[in-house]
Amino acid sequence: MSSRSAVELLVLHAVRIKGVADEAAVAERFGVGRERAGELLLDFQAFGWISWSEFAGSGGWSMTAAGRAENERQLAVELQGVVDGEETVRAAYEVFLPLNGRLQQACTDWQLRPTPVDSLAFNDHSDPAWDKVVIGELQALDQQLESVVGRLTGVLDRFQGYDRRFSRALGRAVAGEVAWVDGTGVDSCHTVWFELHEDLLATLGLQRGD
Repeated sequence: MSSRSAVELLVLHAVRIKGVADEAAVAERFGVGRERAGELLLDFQAFGWISWSEFAGSGGWSMTAAGRAENERQLAVELQGVVDGEETVRAAYEVFLPLNGRLQQACTDWQLRPTPVDSLAFNDHSDPAWDKVVIGELQALDQQLESVVGRLTGVLDRFQGYDRRFSRALGRAVAGEVAWVDGTGVDSCHTVWFELHEDLLATLGLQRGD
């Protein structure tokens, strides 16, 4: 049976996954009521776990080193309390890793289309055959992601939705909205994938590159 996370864990974890996020984005990430999320964010700020910063007229919450350590402590306690939790998440992560390399290459191919005179030429998406190959790879990854997320949600409910979000983003890219592959500021394929990767690393207490 899948374990449901405490709301306090979810709000702090949302800040970790999003990197920088305002109250609305934090609340939306795991479907926590905005008022409750706001109260917890202020508590976490008082504890020194998160900080607020603003730049160019926009602002957001980000995690401090103390908050990162607390988040990983909470996640470790949660994982230890789930039957076969660590084994399942680690096995899913091992499947995810080679897929991650393919996703990174697909995003690079979406951004660049080498020419005989420029190996780093920008992809202006004027070559439908080139883009079709990249989309095909993303569609293959989409199918495999569903299996990975299925394993994870079997033990931890908070992993739900990554596969559906990736599929939605891919659908918009297929429809011609090129930013939905790797764009920032939208829930693109790359954004969803990056968040899942960060979620897995945090849950297992790993760092990028481990």
